[in-house]
Amino acid sequence: MAWKTAFPDALCPPRGLTAIFGSGGKTSLMLALCALLRRTGTVIVSTSTHIYPPPGIACAQEEAEIMRILPAQGAVCAAQAAAESGKLCAPPIAFSHLCALADYVLVEADGARGLPLKAHAPFEPAIPREAAWRILLLGASGFGRPIAEAAHRPQRYAALCGCSPEDIVTPRRAARVVAAMPRYDALFVNQVETLEAAEQARELAGLVAAPVFAGSLREGRFQCLS
Repeated sequence: MAWKTAFPDALCPPRGLTAIFGSGGKTSLMLALCALLRRTGTVIVSTSTHIYPPPGIACAQEEAEIMRILPAQGAVCAAQAAAESGKLCAPPIAFSHLCALADYVLVEADGARGLPLKAHAPFEPAIPREAAWRILLLGASGFGRPIAEAAHRPQRYAALCGCSPEDIVTPRRAARVVAAMPRYDALFVNQVETLEAAEQARELAGLVAAPVFAGSLREGRFQCLS
């Protein structure tokens, strides 16, 4: 299937709250979806963990301020300053209430310390119970690299693969970790920017049951694999 410059329709979130979790470009995906969805409706972006202030989107934490910004700009980041320097955390307004304020609510619900792959601790991810749609993300740049180098929580990642942290990440090993993830509605393999990465993404798609999409948020091209 040829690459496209628009998100496949099946990857676009429905109205309501969408949780984005995993690794390999969650914030980039959230912002790309926000830019798309704000053409036809209002969008609130937020987090249940920690994010940096999103570029080009005003931030607010009180409902009055959110409702002042949203009609004029079409999108707003609902969050409050975190103890971590320069980061934002979950807003004081309940996610259920945010869903009543905008057509779409996009929530980054995980952290991976900038690594392309991740295995979750028992208390992760922080998916709001209001989530009507869940997108799992992983970065293809992790393929072919040692687990210890490419994965957040490498010991747990290796245990799920049945190997050691020094072993190489393969699509089959990644599929074992994906199988242990919480429920998700779509898997997006980001950072697919080489022919080798495209083949690895296709191999992974053949090993998981949910719809799989591949592409490069940086290069703006996408395709549906299953």
